[in-house]
Amino acid sequence: MKIVQMGAFVVALAISSVAFAEGGGDRTFDRMMTNNDRSMELFVAKEKAAANPVVVNDKKDDKTRDL
Repeated sequence: MKIVQMGAFVVALAISSVAFAEGGGDRTFDRMMTNNDRSMELFVAKEKAAANPVVVNDKKDDKTRDL
């Protein structure tokens, strides 16, 4: 009977350690923050590229004159 109780205790301890183990939440959060930083860098680079002056051609042909 002691062997059964000891086995049940070991199983319960193993299950509880698995239940309280890290479920990957920290890795997921880290990956999310890395992706966010990368997307912000791309956004800033895109905004800086859009801030460059645009060359406007004053000559217009018949099709674009109405624009």
